[in-house]
Amino acid sequence: MTGAPEGRVAVLGIRHHGPGSARSVLAELDRLQPAMVLVEGPADAAPVLPLAADPGMVPPVALLAYAPDAPRVSAFWPYAVFSPEWQAMMWAAAHRVPVRFCDLPASVLLAGRGRGRPGGGAAPASQPERAAGAGPAAGAGPAAVAEQDPVAMLASAAGYDDPERWWEDLIESRLDGRSPFAALTEAMALVRAASPSPPDEQRREAYMRQMLRAALRDTARAGAGGPVAVVCGAWHAPALAGKLPPAAADTAVLRGLPKRKTALAWVPWTHARLAAASGYGAGITSPGWYHHLFTTPEHTVIRWLTRVAGVLRAHDLPVSSAHIIEAARLADALATLRGRPLAGLAEVSEATEAVLCDGDPHATGFITRDLVVGERLGTVPDTAPAVPLEADLRAQARAARLRLDPAEQSLTLDLRSAAGRARSVLLHRLTVLGIGWGTAAGDQVRRTGTFRETWALRWRPELVVAVIDAAPWGTTVAAAATSKIIDAARTAGDVAGVSAAVEGVLLADLPGALSPVLRALDEKAARDADVARLMTAVPALVRAARYGDVRGTGTGALATVTDALTTRVCAGLPAAVTSLADDAAARLRSALDGMHAALSLHAQDDQGRATRDRWIAALTLLAARADVHGLLTGRVVRLLTDAGVLAQAEAARRLAAHLSIGVPAAGQAAWVDGFLSGSGLLLVHDRDLLGILDDWLASLGDQDFTAVLPLLRRTFGGFAGPELAHIGHAARQLTGGAPAGPGATEPVDAGRAAGALRTVAAILGAAR
Repeated sequence: MTGAPEGRVAVLGIRHHGPGSARSVLAELDRLQPAMVLVEGPADAAPVLPLAADPGMVPPVALLAYAPDAPRVSAFWPYAVFSPEWQAMMWAAAHRVPVRFCDLPASVLLAGRGRGRPGGGAAPASQPERAAGAGPAAGAGPAAVAEQDPVAMLASAAGYDDPERWWEDLIESRLDGRSPFAALTEAMALVRAASPSPPDEQRREAYMRQMLRAALRDTARAGAGGPVAVVCGAWHAPALAGKLPPAAADTAVLRGLPKRKTALAWVPWTHARLAAASGYGAGITSPGWYHHLFTTPEHTVIRWLTRVAGVLRAHDLPVSSAHIIEAARLADALATLRGRPLAGLAEVSEATEAVLCDGDPHATGFITRDLVVGERLGTVPDTAPAVPLEADLRAQARAARLRLDPAEQSLTLDLRSAAGRARSVLLHRLTVLGIGWGTAAGDQVRRTGTFRETWALRWRPELVVAVIDAAPWGTTVAAAATSKIIDAARTAGDVAGVSAAVEGVLLADLPGALSPVLRALDEKAARDADVARLMTAVPALVRAARYGDVRGTGTGALATVTDALTTRVCAGLPAAVTSLADDAAARLRSALDGMHAALSLHAQDDQGRATRDRWIAALTLLAARADVHGLLTGRVVRLLTDAGVLAQAEAARRLAAHLSIGVPAAGQAAWVDGFLSGSGLLLVHDRDLLGILDDWLASLGDQDFTAVLPLLRRTFGGFAGPELAHIGHAARQLTGGAPAGPGATEPVDAGRAAGALRTVAAILGAAR
């Protein structure tokens, strides 16, 4: 078939996500009463296309295509209620007219993606809207083509310096319903003549023509009298309008295209993900405004400003009815001055900022976020195909009374309650699976206690890809998390990674994973000779035991593993501290600090105290050695002093010995850094230590002082401000300066004090 009979094809070139285009499409379909509607979209999505008409399908939603063997290789085709394609599908369903997708199948579009590399794909896009981030839609209306932007070219010819404003004036703000499609197709044909389509666009348009030929055959065979209506991006309209080229040429273009096994499903989407700022190639700047334009054709500006007032009042900003009236008048006046048919978003925004926000950009930011863009989340009916893991996730979220909300919300959980534990377990299991619905303030929890967790929750539509990616691990959240964390423990690069998996097992309440993960930890620890890595594994185990106690989980096995690891560390520590460079010594010091703090927490019973005593004994032997890096020796002496093993007088003696003549200045400074780093309270309360340090600094020559100064500045720079102030006051007293600051005293004048003492004695005597 080389052509179409006159009047058998009506091409409606649109802009994706354009409310004016959607309104014009509906009016044109009502006028044409087509026998079939073709919509730009993946042709192999035919099995899920009827679900678009389900009453439970509420835009914004998106078609998701993914490769079952590599779910992150994926593509999205988003639709809002104001998307022309969506309205065409709704019209066809309401009028019982057959509707088909007519673009290249997703199996072809995904065939060349993600081979051998992880990462989410992006939906196919026309040449101007190359995929970016997680979701440009298939096809594009007017947009940048090759090196040119056809909308910019047409806007310039019409005397506009802003292409978006030209398109909005011509199409999006139209309320008269007159058809713009013939003129748009003619204009795009002129632009295309100067900007040839690249090969991938030629393949897409060849496939669309093949689908159009099939639709013409089928409607002719059925004896339908109406035309075939094609709703596609305006850029493609000239390639489909008029006489079709010979089918053989299109067949040759499509011959040999690669294919890949692909699954398709409907997923919820948000207005924010339709915005251009999200990285979406076919994105728009104001999805919330476009939704309002499409759903509110009467008194559009007044009703918009009323919603604006509601947002501002919700943020405790005073807005009256008089403000709304004045803002509406100003918007209309600006549109008249600029020769625009109606006040657009630019005029309304300027009027809002001037009248309702008093020129405050922060207030206008609320409006942009909550209204102009918005966070409207669509819904998909339960009858829509979904992987079992997603169905279980949604069921668990409902049971835990957690909403999949695109707006960020803070959630504080009390782990002593059953509801709090259930929510925490679900969120931790999703974290194990890489489904980042919630982000835990983990460090804050560990600092302030174990009975409370704080989470920041935000459901992003692209997380559905993460759900599908995790689906091969199991059909339920619990089973999938168990399988994945066992695999993570077995494939971890070091013992610290396995201990992190142990902590994850306890937090996510995965009892079935505990034994395999502990076996992996034991095997990894037995093969790992790096004492620093073994030490870094202990804190996570102790934290896991502590969280397990709070959650009512048995942690006896964790205590046993902690004791075994400590024994290995103590045995290997003497050899590990020999002949270390500065960077290796710094790494080992950090590991020492972490393990020492963890074992102090671990010493809650006799076995834990015995393990800590074993560790203290190993540190005591280490502190007596003269062949260990000063950074480590100083740190060990400080840890033993804080633990009460060494008296402060003995610590002062060791400090003086290490700062004596014969030790290089750099080694002396390293010992001081190890001894003092983290807290300077010892210098505040022990004047002997402070005096030794002061004498050492005073004895340094110019060259040595210059060499050690950076290290000392780093050491003292880690002290809190009040500590530094107290050290300064104490140092002044060492040099005979006047005492100052809290706790400072002067010699008592007995004569002057006698009167005060008599008064106090009289008061106390009266009290008796």
